[in-house]
Amino acid sequence: MSSPDPQVRAARNLTDPAPESTPEEKRPRSSRNRGPVVAVTGAATGIGELLTAHLAASDAIKQVIAIDERRGQVSEATWHILDVRDPAIAEKLRGADVVVHLALDLDLETDPAARTAYNVRGTQTVLTAAAAVGVHRVVLCTSAMVYGALADNDVPLSEDAELRATAEATGVGDLLEIERLGRRAPRAHPGLNVTVVRPTVLVGGTDTALTRYFESPRLLVVAGSRPTWQFCHVEDLVTALEYAALERIDGEFAVGCDGWLEQEEVEELSGVRRMELPSTVALGAAARLHRIGLTPSPAGDLAYTMHPWVVSVSRLHDAGWRPKWTNEEVLGALLEEVEGRHTLAGRRLGRKDATAAGAAGATVALLGAAAVVRRARKARRRI
Repeated sequence: MSSPDPQVRAARNLTDPAPESTPEEKRPRSSRNRGPVVAVTGAATGIGELLTAHLAASDAIKQVIAIDERRGQVSEATWHILDVRDPAIAEKLRGADVVVHLALDLDLETDPAARTAYNVRGTQTVLTAAAAVGVHRVVLCTSAMVYGALADNDVPLSEDAELRATAEATGVGDLLEIERLGRRAPRAHPGLNVTVVRPTVLVGGTDTALTRYFESPRLLVVAGSRPTWQFCHVEDLVTALEYAALERIDGEFAVGCDGWLEQEEVEELSGVRRMELPSTVALGAAARLHRIGLTPSPAGDLAYTMHPWVVSVSRLHDAGWRPKWTNEEVLGALLEEVEGRHTLAGRRLGRKDATAAGAAGATVALLGAAAVVRRARKARRRI
């Protein structure tokens, strides 16, 4: 998962436990003995670090096993340093009751083939290793993006709605394959249960195509589209993952704020005006710019800013969980986080570039880059 800003760790009730304290000093032995042993992969950074710290401070958890390629800051956890694709991970998981697998690479700048190889192979290895040593539950974290962003989606989608996403957006193909592996694992390994957590637009130190959307001088709106926005703060994702680790909920479920915001509400709350383009222009330019390497985001990412993909979070509600953040609050936190950053068509700009582009220049740059591509192609054909 993408790495949250270190300031997130100081927010609300997810502060790291004091380094000098140990689990034995923090809670009675009888309480610790009743809880599960939980292993977290990707524990040194991002959501994994936040969850590891949160579980290590919980009276409901007996022990936290932390796995990553480097040692993290949570001293209360038992650390094992290795790549999750290494079959030796099986021995590191021995004794765990639950594994929360968060060692995923969803970085926009990562080579897509390398990203897929890491994400899919890592998930395969963790599922096989967990089953081999008697772990009875693996929790996978994907995204509500797997439902797909389509014009005819129900608003909101039910959590058991068909997964209609394609592999055209960043990392979504990997997430669909991870979910396929998760569904197949209990059949291949009887006794192993798999829980799948699907956060909505994740905010809190994350860097995705969807958070970069709010770094632009104008919010791109495709003519005739109906954008809807449902956010999930990393703090709420951590508590939802805790519910899954404690087996208060199982199966497949979404996590996010209650309700959603229409595009007009987002523009009013943010104070950022829209830049409206015809779909053929926006999608065509996005595809060409990505093809020649000018932007990290494929055209498929644009669909998630065009069509609704908000989802009910009723399963978590039924289990007793409630989000601490509202969509309005998360949007406010996101706008504070991206202040001073400048992105055009998914590509981060330096301060000088951003000043040159300006607000109106965003449209010119997008269309101008597409025109350059067209001229270059015509020139090649004449040769």
